[in-house]
Amino acid sequence: MPEFRKDPVVERWVIIARARAKRPQSQPARRQTADASLCPFCAGNESMTPAPVLVLAGNDAPVAGAIWSVRVVPNKYPALTEHGDAVPRQDGLYQSKHAAGVHEVVIEGPSHVSEIAALSEIEIEQILHAYRLRMLYLRGDSRWRYVLIYKNQGTEAGATLSHGHSQIAALPMVPKESLEEFEGAKNYYATAGRCVYCDIIQRELESNARIVTENDRFIVCCPFASRVAGEIWILPKLHSSHFDSGVSSDLGALAQALREALRRLARCFHEPAFNYFLHSNPLREPENPYYHWHLEILPKLQYFAGFEWGSGFYMNSLAPEEAARLLRHVVI
Repeated sequence: MPEFRKDPVVERWVIIARARAKRPQSQPARRQTADASLCPFCAGNESMTPAPVLVLAGNDAPVAGAIWSVRVVPNKYPALTEHGDAVPRQDGLYQSKHAAGVHEVVIEGPSHVSEIAALSEIEIEQILHAYRLRMLYLRGDSRWRYVLIYKNQGTEAGATLSHGHSQIAALPMVPKESLEEFEGAKNYYATAGRCVYCDIIQRELESNARIVTENDRFIVCCPFASRVAGEIWILPKLHSSHFDSGVSSDLGALAQALREALRRLARCFHEPAFNYFLHSNPLREPENPYYHWHLEILPKLQYFAGFEWGSGFYMNSLAPEEAARLLRHVVI
């Protein structure tokens, strides 16, 4: 059974999840066509996954006979489980407890497509709709304080199956990095009286040095203090602290922005592996004026080494201004 363990020095929680070692390691070369009969996520193989918690209809599904466009299923090899007690255990200075939570897989389509950028805007909008529906559902369970939505594409990014999928994790605590982000935003608001992300959006639109693209509702930019080469943020122009509280029309614009960002990234940097994750307000926090939900994309164009691990500093060899220029001018 997975277990939370708390570092006694920096108070960072880690998850010890032995069952994760049993995951299938069948990730083929990224452009290789896999045998659909062996893929648990392909249409027709629904019995190879746990029963779904959400199914979106597939009227325009690209696979003949498929009756779904997106399926959300419990992770077969979860890092978090709903079963077991949540009582903290103390062993001297060491604290641990059962890793209570929800761990789900979002199967992004019935056909065997590995790159999300190869999907249509409508297909990506369906994926985003599934994210929102699951976040709304998990918000109703008082045990969970935070929902992390994330995607690993490519072996270097941690994917073990090539069929396009992303993941949802509901946690009983706010992760340390996210908590620091919320506290930083709150402190900026207390000093400036404004949302730091709204100020970032205004500054980026004024300078245009790090803007990759934009539409009526979202900007896509390389952040000023990019941690890695080609890092991209997607931010809503209108202030909102909860991803799941936005209007449904936002999802179409977000799908357009996300697809274009990923297509530019693929064309510019030769289809790198990447992670993306969605940062939203903690579930038990009300809508507020200081935090602004957003999506971050981190391509795997470089590897962390001793300096980064030993110091906590990120060392980026490509300035965000240059990355944005390359991404902005690439032909897609």
